[in-house]
Amino acid sequence: MDLTYFRTFREVARRKSFTRAAEELGYAQSSITMQIQKLEREYGVPLFERYGRQLRLTPPGETLLVLTLQMLELYDQSKEMIASQVSGTLTIGTIHSLAAYYLPPFLHELKKLYPTLNIQLFPDSEASILAKVKDGDYDIGLLLDQYPADPSLACTKVREEQLVVIAPQDHPLSRESHISISALGAYEFIVTEEGCIYRGKFERLLKEQAIALQIGFELGNIETIKHCVMSGLGLALLPLITVESELELGKLVRLPFTHTQLAMDLQFVLHPKKWMSQPLQAFINNFT
Repeated sequence: MDLTYFRTFREVARRKSFTRAAEELGYAQSSITMQIQKLEREYGVPLFERYGRQLRLTPPGETLLVLTLQMLELYDQSKEMIASQVSGTLTIGTIHSLAAYYLPPFLHELKKLYPTLNIQLFPDSEASILAKVKDGDYDIGLLLDQYPADPSLACTKVREEQLVVIAPQDHPLSRESHISISALGAYEFIVTEEGCIYRGKFERLLKEQAIALQIGFELGNIETIKHCVMSGLGLALLPLITVESELELGKLVRLPFTHTQLAMDLQFVLHPKKWMSQPLQAFINNFT
């Protein structure tokens, strides 16, 4: 079988869409469909199934995906070791805040070192990142959590990242020299979606103090959250890295509230048996 078909299968499985896989690979959608159909004829089983608009792997498809990831990684390893070629794909799973505000300069440097490298960046939830690193679907994961995020993986701490409470310039609390956690309970917050690790930490901290989190808005986009705070719609708790620019420009203010439980560790995670390609090693070296 042509390895191209297996790469296409891997991409459809990752994107959960024939259309998005075609866009990523630069193929016509009909070509994607043909390649998947050929794989299904070869193995004699359906590899994908639809539930409404949702595309997902069948049980045989899930088994083939595990083998496909191993096969393609071995192929890339053979090229690098034998032909001294550095190409292939580096797949990175990370949370949205790091994808937008932390990783771009590192990706730029990596692309300069390896111009032919295909870098795939997948913003994802922490639970999904850890699971996909374990399964081999992501080469590396980057996230914010208490170190280590998962003792069964190889975790390396990069630095500590502070969570900060932000407000518009004219907010009454911005004139205080210090704010207690009970004072925050009187105000509405604009929060990230459920499952966000730092939202969960904040909710647990408030619950320990018998304080209810007043949620005004629940939004999945950090830029939207920041603009809503600027408009006076509420306070927000975000990683410092995501609001540094607005704080420097005076568009937002950081409230004088700190707590030891609101510090997180920026870390990368790898499968303990992960093969270290040259691009992956170079990417890791940027952090150490």
